[in-house]
Amino acid sequence: MRSPIAAYKLVWKRRRLRWRAFRSRRQLNTRVDRTSQVDRNAIRAFVCLRNEMARLPYFLDHYRRLGVGHFYVIDNDSNDGGQAFLADQPDVSLWHTTASYRAARFGLDWTNWLMSLYGHGAWCLLLDADELLVYADHERQDLHALTAWLDARERRAFGALMLDMYPRGALGEAATIKDPLETLEGFDAGPYRATRQEPLGNLWVQGGPRARMFFAQNMRRAPTLNKLPLVRWNRRYAFVNSTHSALPRRLNFEYDGPRGSAPSGVLLHTKFLPDVLDRADEDLSRRQHFHDPDAFAGYYSELKARPTLWHDGAQLYAGWRQLVDLGLMNDGGFSNR
Repeated sequence: MRSPIAAYKLVWKRRRLRWRAFRSRRQLNTRVDRTSQVDRNAIRAFVCLRNEMARLPYFLDHYRRLGVGHFYVIDNDSNDGGQAFLADQPDVSLWHTTASYRAARFGLDWTNWLMSLYGHGAWCLLLDADELLVYADHERQDLHALTAWLDARERRAFGALMLDMYPRGALGEAATIKDPLETLEGFDAGPYRATRQEPLGNLWVQGGPRARMFFAQNMRRAPTLNKLPLVRWNRRYAFVNSTHSALPRRLNFEYDGPRGSAPSGVLLHTKFLPDVLDRADEDLSRRQHFHDPDAFAGYYSELKARPTLWHDGAQLYAGWRQLVDLGLMNDGGFSNR
């Protein structure tokens, strides 16, 4: 049982995060505001991005098919044409900032602020542009059906494993095509390691090809793969570390990881499209993506060496039923298989 002092500290942590979000509002410049057109029952998607034009058309189409009604996008000074593309989309509201992504807690201060303004009481997705959510029966039952099912079971959040997808050949060699999953065909079925962390009670899941290839000698530095991408938001909530953890603490127990019993999905992670090499150069020079960028110089060097992530144990992606059968997500009884 947690002590009253520990609970009190988390209350104040949440208040500090909400205050940071409030202060960060001055860093956001509105480019296109269509928020007055959003239906009160709309599923909302919040995204902070930079130079994701290669992924944006498919990303938007994927989530429109799932029933997202409006996208709230923060552009962190892209120079690839993405701002103009997003401004022309009728279901997008767009903000721009030149401020430091790292100083804004990797964009969380900005997204926490917009979610407090526009997400209160609604089911909200918080996503990166290289994440494609899939869940049981998603081809036939959209997010409105899923969230109604979650509401009926008094669940406030829906967790997901971030599943790194990779090509058959060396990184950077595959052709860029409209559907990233035609290029990124493979994934690791395991092993994935999951533990609960205190004081937030959030899950910590690691594994997959990045752990296997780049962090085998120092697994604690391997990427965190558990996320809470879908939450019935309240302006008193705050994400703490990406969508890996949130406050209040109870939200983190809505996901119990691969082979867990809680209903969950998978975020197909399209990081390893051919542009990953150019993006590695940019990330290394901008130093915006890690608390200690120097500690990850070796990771970037290995990426730029064009490794092949495909191996004898690679699985060819075949849809959500495969992911359920492998224990990477749980339909929880939502689907009619």
